[in-house]
Amino acid sequence: MQPAPPTRSGPFVQRFPILSYFGLAFAISWAGALAMAAPYLLRRASIPNMAGILMFPIMLLGPSIAGIVMTRLADGRKGLTDLRTRLFSVRVAPRYYAILLVPPILVLTVLKGLETFVSPMYAPNFFLIGVLFGVPAGFLEEIGWTGYALPKMVARGNGFAASVLLGVVWSLWHLPVINFLGAASPHGAYWFRFFLAFALAMTAMRVLIAWLHAHTRSILLAQLMHVSSTGVLVIFGAPRVNAVQEAVWYATYGLALWIVVGVMVRFFGINSWSGDLQQSELVATR
Repeated sequence: MQPAPPTRSGPFVQRFPILSYFGLAFAISWAGALAMAAPYLLRRASIPNMAGILMFPIMLLGPSIAGIVMTRLADGRKGLTDLRTRLFSVRVAPRYYAILLVPPILVLTVLKGLETFVSPMYAPNFFLIGVLFGVPAGFLEEIGWTGYALPKMVARGNGFAASVLLGVVWSLWHLPVINFLGAASPHGAYWFRFFLAFALAMTAMRVLIAWLHAHTRSILLAQLMHVSSTGVLVIFGAPRVNAVQEAVWYATYGLALWIVVGVMVRFFGINSWSGDLQQSELVATR
């Protein structure tokens, strides 16, 4: 006797929990960005840099609100309890915290290398207050991306492929402000080149964050990795580059991150992104 096919009954959010999350997160974030840009678009005026910068904190509400709402709708109170546990899971092996040094080391290595061998325009900045851009991004976004979407996607297939797909979606989520990121913004005719370079780096970063969560089940560690990633891009980002040069250094940084991912695949195996999260190496806070 053949097994019964999967049911298609029930609420949409329970039948399509991942699609529902992405739809809600994008709707909240992009609607907020549109509300910020609308006064300028209606006047057919250029959107000033400050408006673009202000779009980002508004957009952060999308992944966080969608993560909490979808957890409640799809998984109930038990899901919220699990989310809260992972948010406060701090007792993990010290070697996992060492991975937080990857973004600053690579960004500085890439920029100093380009400065030395290509152009002095790639000289890194030291805008220390830039860490304030990373803190809200990391702590709010990861409630949804790592807290909700990632486990759902990993449960449905290969963890490595799921993290790559989530990285691509995460990159697309940034589109409303992509022209206002970095030193050479707006990117004008080069925005698509910059977006591809940005997506290359962010997808690799998402894969690294997913590996951390697979081995620690700690959303907090994912948040800190996100803070490190975003923070160092603002702190050290080359302030004198033009649009083309910025795309070049982001692409180079992205390639460096993928080399790190490749080394991890070589030493830990591609299945290390798909392990049973309940049996991870986390020493959970009880």
